Formats: sequence, C-alpha cells, structure tokens
Amino acid sequence: MSNLYKDLAQVYNAMYATFIDYKSEYELYESFLDKYNKKSLLEIGCGTGSLSQYFVQNNYEYSGFDLSSDMLKIAKEKNPNTPFIQGDMRSFELDKQVESVLITGRTISYLVENNDVQSSFECIHRSLEKEGLFCFDFIDANEFIPYTNKTNDIVHEAFFENIKYVRKSTWVPEILTNWHLHWNSTYYEEKQGNLVEIGKDSAKVRAFTKDEILLFLNLTNFKVNNIFKRETYAFPTYMVIAEKVI
Repeated sequence: MSNLYKDLAQVYNAMYATFIDYKSEYELYESFLDKYNKKSLLEIGCGTGSLSQYFVQNNYEYSGFDLSSDMLKIAKEKNPNTPFIQGDMRSFELDKQVESVLITGRTISYLVENNDVQSSFECIHRSLEKEGLFCFDFIDANEFIPYTNKTNDIVHEAFFENIKYVRKSTWVPEILTNWHLHWNSTYYEEKQGNLVEIGKDSAKVRAFTKDEILLFLNLTNFKVNNIFKRETYAFPTYMVIAEKVI
C-alpha cells in the first residue's frame, strides 16, 4: 500500500481538502443517484471520509470502503455513526446488496493488472442489486501518458488550516504490458519560508484508455449508460456511469 495512505494519511487529508471541492463532487454523484433513483451506496476508496459526510448529511444509506486502516480512522472521526469497511476491492463480499457502488477519486488507478480490474468489477457486480448503478472515474491514458513523456516533474501546492504543503512528484511511464506509471513524491511543509520534508511516497498506478474500460465492463456484465470527460484538479479524467445486467 502507498505510504500516502498510511503514515501520510493526515497529510493526504490536509492536501486533498484543498485540491478537491468535495461539495461539488457530491453534487455530481448525487445527480447520478437521483437520476436512477438510488438511495443506498457503497463508496470504494472513501479515504478520510471527506465525501462521506455529504452523503450521510443528505440521508443516503451510505457505507464507506477502503484498504487503509489509517485513512478509515480519520473517516470514522469525521463520521462517527457511519459504517466503514476495511477491505480489498479485488476480493470482498457484502452482507447485503446495495443499489449503487461508487469508486471515487480515480481509485481504480491502483488496479494495475488486468486480473485486478476484472476481479474488482466482478465483486462489485455481485454486490449490486438488480439494475444496480456503478459509477467511477479513471485517468485517460491517451492524454496523460504523452504528457508524462514530455515532463515528469510536477508540483502541487495546498493550504490547509494556515499551513502550506508542497508535493513534488515524478511520473515514469512503464508501458511494456499496460499503461503503468511509477509515481514518486516528496511532501513538504513550509516553515518560516523554507520547505521542510515531511515524508516520501512511491506507488505504481495505471491509466486506462476508454476502449479498455469498455471491454472490462463488457466482460463483467455491465452496460454503459454514459461515459464522458470531466475536469479535475490534476489529471485528464473520464467519468463512467454503468448498470448491472444479468
């Protein structure tokens, strides 16, 4: 597991609170759920629960799901009466099927092998009720891979509770089998005008082409209701709305 989601969980919580407008994210997902009349959901990749609280406040039957116990500890502090599940999206079973499953924050990027994607989609299919809704976003390989070939040094800054954080990242493509990238980051906190290193992180992640995603959904018995590009803080991204078929 990436160190960003363990020892750096508090730093993640601070930086992404600046990067992402969680209210707007909620409104986007809520528009899908409302359109298809879904009220129960599982959010995979719920992280520190910044999006969870909006679903809870708006009376959705919500459960959060994440691999990181450190992230879930923060999520539970924010949402003390909300169910959270620690688990691996490649292999899980729910006690009760839900009307919808969301994979948020491009968490699908950590499914780096084809069998990882397929097994995760199969678990999600089993977890959904008839005509259940499956929504997720992914990094567009057609745009992001050429970009990282031109420049792999990327800097992000964030201000949270009067503290400035800086992340300096390098992205190294590894394209022998799939559209993989090695993501190496160093995190800093600004103190008296100087950047003080507070941690490092390294992860292997994956971008996808639109056709790859369509094939995975076809193989795991989902039909695509909509797929479209959306603006995000850092990556060229597609959003997918799919439906369980039997």
